[in-house]
Amino acid sequence: MKFLRFIPFILLFTTATSCKKEKPVIAQHVKKVEKDTVLRIKPLNIKLNKVPQSYINSKKAGIDNFYNHIWPKDNLSGGFLVAKNGEVLYETYGGLANRNTKEEIDSHTPLHLASVSKVLTAAVILKLIDFKKLELDQKVNAILPEFPYEDITIKMLLNHRSGLPNYAYFCDDSKIWDRSMLHNQDILDLMAKHKFDLYFKPDKKFGYCNTNYAMLALVIEKVTKMNYRDAMKKIIFEPLEMNDTYVFNYEEDKETASRSYKGNNVLYGFDFLDDVYGDKNIYSTPRDLLKFDMATYSHDFLNPELVKQVFKGYSYESKGVKNYGLGIRLREWKTGEKLFYHNGWWHGNTSSYVTLKKDTVTIIALSNKFSYKPYKVSKLAPLFGVYPMKDADEDLFD
Repeated sequence: MKFLRFIPFILLFTTATSCKKEKPVIAQHVKKVEKDTVLRIKPLNIKLNKVPQSYINSKKAGIDNFYNHIWPKDNLSGGFLVAKNGEVLYETYGGLANRNTKEEIDSHTPLHLASVSKVLTAAVILKLIDFKKLELDQKVNAILPEFPYEDITIKMLLNHRSGLPNYAYFCDDSKIWDRSMLHNQDILDLMAKHKFDLYFKPDKKFGYCNTNYAMLALVIEKVTKMNYRDAMKKIIFEPLEMNDTYVFNYEEDKETASRSYKGNNVLYGFDFLDDVYGDKNIYSTPRDLLKFDMATYSHDFLNPELVKQVFKGYSYESKGVKNYGLGIRLREWKTGEKLFYHNGWWHGNTSSYVTLKKDTVTIIALSNKFSYKPYKVSKLAPLFGVYPMKDADEDLFD
């Protein structure tokens, strides 16, 4: 059943009892995590003005026209949300989380974020840096002694300048891996054993690679002395009240997690890469991602000086507007405008998280039925500010 409406209320840090009858709730402080100084997070102080009704009214038609242009048959299988200052301007859900059980997707249905998971993995790494438990320029093998590449740092993992080989490729070789269920530690062990050649010298250039974030998940585990799933929950999900967000566990969640489908509605089955996390495997909702996005505006969430390093480009070897920060993609134009985003693709799941920092606007699209359409939502940015999108096509890959 389709659920589509404009919602002029503050969503940040709220709870809801029904996807169809949701009442405005006053924003609340996040909870503290006690008993561990590494995990203690202060209540967030976010000062964003209430959005005037006149502004909301002025954007309604533009967003609606955009949605109808991207999904002219109103056939989004997933969720689409647009917000300003944490207030939801537009929200719609449709399709099935599981075609066998006929479970419908609503605002509380966690969908696979694919590589948008990297944004959240990076956030925990950055918080550990903020807590002085980790350093941005620290060598990875100082934390993971078996890591065989001497010159690679935490920053190079975050900004994809490490040169590491893609684990999906070397594990596809039957001489290397037998295609049994793969785990993060297996990836590290295989690199330690085989010492695969790097794709390029560390920090020479940009090379997007999922192995970077699989290793960052192990760094999180080593520093926090917790499983990645628990660390994400305690450091990010619980404090921000992202109550519909979790890290997938194949053995525990394979029967209940939302599934993904090809364009012809054929189910994508699980494979041997489906228990690796950090680079993917976080399930969430547009509303929970909005809570996270709002947290990034708070000085209590991350040190402002560290935030400056997150939202800047590190790779200028090639001309163009596209670049990568610390766990976030960006487009930056010669005129000074910047747009931050991350896309994802895993099996039939495609996702896009767009955050317009200058305009405090959030645009999120999640789909569990394979489609490139979620990647187009960044083209809505000019409705809210000056973004010369004609110079940058949407990314077709994560």
